[in-house]
Amino acid sequence: MHFSILDLAPVPEGSKTAQALANSLELARNAEAWTYHRFWLAEHHNMPGIASAATSVLIGYIAGGTRSIRVGAGGIMLPNHAPLAIAEQFGTLATLYPGRIDLGLGRAPGGDQAVAHALRRSMDSGDGFPADTVELINYLGPSDRQGGVRAHPGEGTRVPVWILGSSLYGAQMAAHFGLPYAFASHFAPATLERALAVYREGFRPSEFLQRPYVMLAANAFVADTDSEGAYLATTMQLAFARLRQGRPGRLPRPVADIDSEIGPQMRVAVDEALKISVIGSRETAKARFVSLLERYRPDELILTGQIHDHSARLKSFRMASEVLTEILQVRADLRRAPLTDTLV
Repeated sequence: MHFSILDLAPVPEGSKTAQALANSLELARNAEAWTYHRFWLAEHHNMPGIASAATSVLIGYIAGGTRSIRVGAGGIMLPNHAPLAIAEQFGTLATLYPGRIDLGLGRAPGGDQAVAHALRRSMDSGDGFPADTVELINYLGPSDRQGGVRAHPGEGTRVPVWILGSSLYGAQMAAHFGLPYAFASHFAPATLERALAVYREGFRPSEFLQRPYVMLAANAFVADTDSEGAYLATTMQLAFARLRQGRPGRLPRPVADIDSEIGPQMRVAVDEALKISVIGSRETAKARFVSLLERYRPDELILTGQIHDHSARLKSFRMASEVLTEILQVRADLRRAPLTDTLV
């Protein structure tokens, strides 16, 4: 089983966008050394605390500064773009960095109506996401699928396409087209179990994938102690509460008392939204990871960690990698262990 990173290129309070982008590259380089499989970036707009809006540009920056780790979008919000433009962008990336580029597609706009208008896109037309996805995949396929318009670069690159989702819609679509599926359980876990069941039960083998492939997203705040991990996690809790209140901003500093900052009612809502999280010491993280893996049986785990201090963020991802490597090694050893007959 692989484990990966989802990065939003967070811009912490007191820092600047240029430093945030440099931090993301440093994290990606370390992630490569720590045996993470992928490093994905997500498209968000009109968010002062997120520097990954121009996702394909940032993917090129990260891929150019690393050697082997897969780099991709988790994801591109396809309603914001013409499929041909995305095919050309990711075809270019795949040409520059062959065998290393992934393209995750989301149905959400990554912003509100004002953002859609600013992007010159409409949110009031019929749902064209499935048709746009097919068009995009065809642009990335062989020349006989291109029709009158062909993607140059793009044609023949066969960039792996994923469907992202936080509801049953994405699960049904990924199953129908036989594509890998990544569920946004790190902030929207309400339909997680049902969505995974819908995807697995309805999956139709395709030229892209012969069996279902599920990626589970989780927040990770791993530190030397449980209290330190909980302290680091208050940054994400506070940021999420402010977003719910319509006050997005730069990534806040952690606080000593999150309840006094956001109030008990908001705390309940935040805890429910962020319940797929791994928070605490190495030992606590190990138990939580094992629980998630046993309950949801993902083929891959993708971690995100909105941590204000960059050094603490690096440490958290390093420790998470060490814990997951240990867990997977134990599982591998158990699979290789010979079966013996015993008499009781």
